[in-house]
Amino acid sequence: MTLQGKVAIVTGASRGIGKAIALDLARRGAAVVVNYNTSEAAAREVVQAITDAGGKAIAVKADVSRMDEAANLVKAALDAFSRLDILVNNAGTTRDTLLMTMSEADWDTVINADLKSVFNCCKAAVRPMIRARAGRIINISSVVGLAGQGGQTNYAAAKAGVIGFTKSLAKELGSRNITVNAVAPGFIPTALTEVLSEEQKQAVLRATPLGRFGTPEEVAYAVSFLASDEAAFITGAVLTVDGGLVMH
Repeated sequence: MTLQGKVAIVTGASRGIGKAIALDLARRGAAVVVNYNTSEAAAREVVQAITDAGGKAIAVKADVSRMDEAANLVKAALDAFSRLDILVNNAGTTRDTLLMTMSEADWDTVINADLKSVFNCCKAAVRPMIRARAGRIINISSVVGLAGQGGQTNYAAAKAGVIGFTKSLAKELGSRNITVNAVAPGFIPTALTEVLSEEQKQAVLRATPLGRFGTPEEVAYAVSFLASDEAAFITGAVLTVDGGLVMH
């Protein structure tokens, strides 16, 4: 499964799942635009790791919850590599609290970072993909968007929205040879999940048939597959990478 000659943007790629995705796409031959918003040093470390291994990568700062900055991110990719084949919308955040104590800012921050960013980046990326009559868009959702989770109404709404957006855009772009899919990770230990209590983590572990947590690399493998030629007849799908936590 090779991505040789392809160019990919990965949003929120300075750490966690985004970092693993960027590294795996590069390992398979893609040139990678490593997007970050605040973690410049970490993003440059990802770029260094890719280039040290013989790959191509650049780091680009952009708050992808803003339309203008998402457009500039796509422009930077085209300026650097003259094409865009793969867009991975991974950027996101959490502001977990019960609805009764959730502020409007908590709601807006998560919706903008986790859902509006997907709209912004896709809107900017589809034009060059349509011109090329080829492309792969992979949106990172969550099993929370499928099953819900107390204390995460904002996050669940955003991630469920990503799934609906993915299916709708897949129908719009299928005739242009552009596939649009979602990956829904289960519990993957990252900085975002460290806010959960040990009791919450153990409850998730007990509910996971495989009896363990996943790794960022296991999510990255799923993304690389959906970005590859081997996945050319898959679109509008939601691939859960969750050890069986949520079954449909």
